[in-house]
Amino acid sequence: MELMDLLDYEKREMMPDSYKTKSREEMEQRVREIKNKFGSKLYIPGHHYQKDEVVQFADVTGDSLQLAQAAAQNKDAEYIVFCGVHFMAETADMLTSDEQKVLLPDMRAGCSMADMADITQTDRAWEKLTHLFGNTILPLTYVNSTAAIKAFVGRNGGATVTSSNARKMLEWAFTQKQRILFLPDQHLGRNTAFDLGVPLHQMAIWNPIKNELEYEGNIEDIIVILWKGHCSVHENFTVANIEQIRSTEPDMNIIVHPECSREVVAHSDFAGSTKYIIDMIEAAESGTKWAIGTEMNLVNRLIQNNQDKKIVSLNPYMCPCLTMNRIDLPHLLWTLEGLEKGELLNQIIVSEVITKEAVLALNRMLENV
Repeated sequence: MELMDLLDYEKREMMPDSYKTKSREEMEQRVREIKNKFGSKLYIPGHHYQKDEVVQFADVTGDSLQLAQAAAQNKDAEYIVFCGVHFMAETADMLTSDEQKVLLPDMRAGCSMADMADITQTDRAWEKLTHLFGNTILPLTYVNSTAAIKAFVGRNGGATVTSSNARKMLEWAFTQKQRILFLPDQHLGRNTAFDLGVPLHQMAIWNPIKNELEYEGNIEDIIVILWKGHCSVHENFTVANIEQIRSTEPDMNIIVHPECSREVVAHSDFAGSTKYIIDMIEAAESGTKWAIGTEMNLVNRLIQNNQDKKIVSLNPYMCPCLTMNRIDLPHLLWTLEGLEKGELLNQIIVSEVITKEAVLALNRMLENV
């Protein structure tokens, strides 16, 4: 398929420079006015990693799939202004009705991990892998992937996974086929498979740039093939960060996201999804100490909301996710003022054929968790 057959986007608009000179107070007041004006016709989902200046106006906060599902369940909303990144807005468009319009305030808000697996690379990899292993592979993709990759997985019998249900979905996948191709995050795939008892020597890496399998040994021993992709935020947490915490704060708990490397997860006290991390911190006893290995906006919010505990970032030099931070108050206001004028700025439209196949992958996940 050609790229234009996969995704059909409206014209991409750029925010006028005039929004950069508005005061925060002025912008916040206008957002409130427009939200009140549209009422239930407007719905703003906000991802956990978004800036506080945006999250304050979110009607619901959560992870990517949770927000898309919430949008789909809100039948009153005509306009869904998704404060997250591109693949999240795609999922929301696929799960909502044709009458509902999904907008992304800034089309530059992407995900480096999702971009590490494009459909051309994946089709090319599948051809080579099925030549090597025959009909023994089932593809799984993290929901942090493009609609086109979800559709690829759907039409090849596979499913999507989240960081919360990855273990359960790998268990299901192994009842279907002998081997798993896990896209696009190698770390979540490796950590989950390892927890299931798959030894590291039975995991291989697929390098999409070189279009080759990276593995030493008998390829018949391979049962998990990990796409060579990663989260640029979570890969920056290191064992050295953990050793520093252990030496200076030996009584501090270390909790990380499974998008971190195997070594970091192995040396931490706890590892789990964003929801797992939030729930763990909120339920922790007053006075406990926590070093958190995940996105900085969320860590800062947890610090603000749990001042009875000592909370730090596992990496003190960590920056917020750059692409998540593309959506700010000016872009949110610009999108809402566009709606007020009857304009649909940066509407996300996924084609029917991609939607049909991608929803197959999503539904297989929902049926098995």
